[in-house]
Amino acid sequence: MIIFKKTNVLLFFLFLIFCLISIKISYSKILDITSPAKQLIIYDHEVDQILFEKNSEQFMKPASMAKVMTAYIVFDRIKYKSLELSDTFLVSDKAWRMGGSRSFLELNTNVSIKDLLLGLIVQSGNDAAVVLAEGISGDEEAFAREMNRYAKILGMKNTYFTNSTGWPHPDLQTTSKDLVILTKRIIEDFPKLYKLFEEKVFTYNKIKQFNRNPLLYTMIGADGLKTGHTIESGYGLIGSVNRKNRRVTIVINGLNSKKQRTFESKRLFNIVFRETILLSLFNNKTSLVNANVWLGEKNIVNLVAKKPFNKVISPFELKKTKIKLEWMDPIPAPISKGNVVGKIYINMPGKKSIVEDLIAAESIDKMSSLRKIKTILKYLLYGDEIAK
Repeated sequence: MIIFKKTNVLLFFLFLIFCLISIKISYSKILDITSPAKQLIIYDHEVDQILFEKNSEQFMKPASMAKVMTAYIVFDRIKYKSLELSDTFLVSDKAWRMGGSRSFLELNTNVSIKDLLLGLIVQSGNDAAVVLAEGISGDEEAFAREMNRYAKILGMKNTYFTNSTGWPHPDLQTTSKDLVILTKRIIEDFPKLYKLFEEKVFTYNKIKQFNRNPLLYTMIGADGLKTGHTIESGYGLIGSVNRKNRRVTIVINGLNSKKQRTFESKRLFNIVFRETILLSLFNNKTSLVNANVWLGEKNIVNLVAKKPFNKVISPFELKKTKIKLEWMDPIPAPISKGNVVGKIYINMPGKKSIVEDLIAAESIDKMSSLRKIKTILKYLLYGDEIAK
């Protein structure tokens, strides 16, 4: 419901109905869920809010989820033109002999950066990760130092990388919260290159390789990112879903099997998109109301919200949310575009009222002196009808 001072009731209610059709909202209350995962975090990108966390700052082994940092560094080199997707790196003996998941590179061959990235992302190839590390830094140890430099810059305070692959090492560590930071930045910093994460199939050396991320095949809007597994870490996943202009990322780790990882990640995404809504208001600077102007060159000024409002809430909270507009009427001229002339009160059940600024959408000058005198005389004779 919206309560406001002055006229234009029909216009404003039509605006509210329009907003609620494409409604989105922010959950101010923690999601009430349980999970068998040892570490878990659910993050909403639109409101920059953690919706749920379990041991999110507990040290864990990232396994192949560490390859997201390897991809980030390569993406960064491409963005700043020190590398191109068509450049090639040589497959060394060390890379060729790497165990675990492989992208079937041949010894002493030159492979393009694009093919190495697809091998890294789609097939989770350890061989591709080492080739990229050696091509950029000379050897994997130096590349690990580069990974840690980037981690520090990005604000991943509890992460320490020891290699480009996530291969088991006693000093390798991260947290699910740090992996959310990395995910947010790789999506925001490299929107075009990030699309490589939604590739489902990559064929190299006549071998067809399928993406190991199960969400890509079953979740509407899933477009990344990476699975991980070692005996020590268990089964983990960084998954991101972009649905109806709302992106949610889940980092989950410490599960017992691929099957449990697939089931649990899908279950959690379904809960988030079913039980929370992103309420998004005032994003297109639409006029909220027309206010009267006193002694201005125009009689009416459009009022808009100073900034967009986004919050995740529950469907129940949505039904109980009320919005009230208040402004002084008439508003005396002169008025400058962007002037704060009123307030927007957003009231949700059980929460403190949120107050946003209501501003003028245009500038309006004062009347000329002669017109001003005539207007004041008419006002004294006939009342406020002439001001409308």
